[in-house]
Amino acid sequence: MALMSYAEAAVRAVQHEMSQDPKVIVLGEDVGRGGIFGQYKGLQAQFGAQRVIDTPISEAAILGAGVGMALAGLRPIVEMRVVDFALCGMDELVNQAAKNRYMFGGQGRVPMVVRMPTGIWDASAAQHSQSLESWFAHLPGLVAICPATPQDNYSLLRAALACGDPVVYMEHKSLWGQTGEVDVDASAELGKARLVKAGEHLTIVSWSKQVMVCEQAVSQLHEEGIEAELLDLRSIWPWDRDAVLQSCAKTGQLLVVHEAVQAAGFGAEIAATAAEVLGVRVRRLGAPRIPVGYAAVLEAQSRVALPAVLAAARQMCASMATG
Repeated sequence: MALMSYAEAAVRAVQHEMSQDPKVIVLGEDVGRGGIFGQYKGLQAQFGAQRVIDTPISEAAILGAGVGMALAGLRPIVEMRVVDFALCGMDELVNQAAKNRYMFGGQGRVPMVVRMPTGIWDASAAQHSQSLESWFAHLPGLVAICPATPQDNYSLLRAALACGDPVVYMEHKSLWGQTGEVDVDASAELGKARLVKAGEHLTIVSWSKQVMVCEQAVSQLHEEGIEAELLDLRSIWPWDRDAVLQSCAKTGQLLVVHEAVQAAGFGAEIAATAAEVLGVRVRRLGAPRIPVGYAAVLEAQSRVALPAVLAAARQMCASMATG
């Protein structure tokens, strides 16, 4: 076990995979100097500019090159800087990477990891603060991952590189400095949720940075006599349907909390599944359907903060008690 930041854990994961397999390469803007968040720090010095490749400012070219490299037998890590910028290369991801294996009868595969830092970036406004994970969950052929901890950013990144299919890997823009214990021998399975805390009164499902807010809520609810069970989904697609349904069967009610806009967010899929299969009470908490503002007071309107999670949990448990 070692204490690492979220960014350091990512560096260690990439370093391990590059050391083990010469087919693993990195390409993107600023990767040579370590990336804008330090997530590639020291890798070009160790592996050289032929494997940690600085590219021109063209997301379509970067993603297109990554797809071609993957089809040719490499295992590229494609850096998009932030998810908002990746929209310029969406055709390569949606119409090429996601569909190649199906359209060519499995003759080609695209073992590519596309890193797209996601979420609200403090004081960075609407074009740098989007959470678009539901887009990628909607697209057949893609895997979508949202790590919340340094441990997961190590283990899940390695699992993503071993996947063999195109993975959209969404690290939160404001988690890079978060520290935690990392076991470099621990593995993770894509599609498996993490049980953060067991409980019996209410199931809370979340992912990415919002897990930290939910952890605070669960701790405060415990002091009030409400035992909430918290699941960190980790994989948006595939998602751990069995773990969520097992928890909901125990508690009888589900609260899904995410930073993304609530309208058509992935929380709707989770809530609908629980309601259809088990008939449990469900509620979603997400951001309003507004652009993220630059001013702090406006930015706050797009955040699903601790008071909102507490209020929703208390209301659901009170209604259950009186119902």
